[in-house]
Amino acid sequence: MTKKRILFLGETYRADAITWMNGLKEYGDFEIVTWELQKSSVGFSRVSRLMELLMAFFTIRRIAKTFKPDMVIAERTTSYGFLAALTGIKPVAIAQQGITDLWPHNSPLYIFKKMLQDYAFRKADLIHAWGKVMADHMEKSKVDMAKVMVMPKGINLEHFKFKDNQDKTSIEAIVTRALEPEYKHNKILKAFAILKKKNIPFRLTIIGDGSMRKSLEKLAIDLNIENEVVFKGRTPNNEVAVLLQDSNFYISMPATEGVSASLFEAMASGCFPIVTDLPGNRSWIRNGENGILIPNGKFKLLAEELQYAFERNLWRKTVVNRNRKFIEENANYAINMKAIAETYHQLITKKTSAK
Repeated sequence: MTKKRILFLGETYRADAITWMNGLKEYGDFEIVTWELQKSSVGFSRVSRLMELLMAFFTIRRIAKTFKPDMVIAERTTSYGFLAALTGIKPVAIAQQGITDLWPHNSPLYIFKKMLQDYAFRKADLIHAWGKVMADHMEKSKVDMAKVMVMPKGINLEHFKFKDNQDKTSIEAIVTRALEPEYKHNKILKAFAILKKKNIPFRLTIIGDGSMRKSLEKLAIDLNIENEVVFKGRTPNNEVAVLLQDSNFYISMPATEGVSASLFEAMASGCFPIVTDLPGNRSWIRNGENGILIPNGKFKLLAEELQYAFERNLWRKTVVNRNRKFIEENANYAINMKAIAETYHQLITKKTSAK
């Protein structure tokens, strides 16, 4: 039998995109070809990117003529998702990446983005909500919820293995988010500076890269914690798994959050999670039960809660074991991606039968 073909529109370097495509190949036996914008959206390159975007429809149609995809899938409803819907290739599945994809709310392009998203929602045959918080936004946007599949892609539990490190005599914390302003690494560093003044032993490992790296490295020096903080830079996924297993705390303080695969990976690996109190995180973390939620930007409270949790290792041991079971039941890549791949095959079969 000939393999079914999928055209993927999105940023192929992103871990979420890689997980999505690999899962479809592994559990759906799909052949996948990709397309993404090549021009940067920063500075003077924005003009080139806009021109590339304007020509994208014709470029994608040329690829489709050669590759002859059985369906098209795309991430982000306001960009690649819109383009996927515009091409006319059927069936089309789109994924909302954030709580709304309409970010920031005060953007002068908000109304325009909303128009693009509404068009993508109407034309899509399947809409992915990687979590309930996304589905709630779709319902408020009057999306046909019969087209919505509420399910995270999940994570590979064979790769992210569980290890209980809650008996360690120091805080071994890890952060795995991009070094960009919205992830508030500066607040995390300030919290650890407070812990140092209290003589609480710690090591903070920061994985990833981004525009804030140099300023964050300088901040660590200014706060006199440079010897306790390790900036690992971009790190291969297999090494990330090992570093998570060597840690006992996972910290993430973004200003906004959808469904975080990084949080799933940490919970699966045995890290105690402390994250921002946001709707996206509340779907998975119940404050004081299986982790701790911190109001946005409250680094002093973060320091207090870190100390509180560190002093209660028996409680943390119970939490991390419970979290591993939760991830096995709700975010298992092997189960979830198999279900997603099967849904795609059904959509393709339905399209073929309708011809």
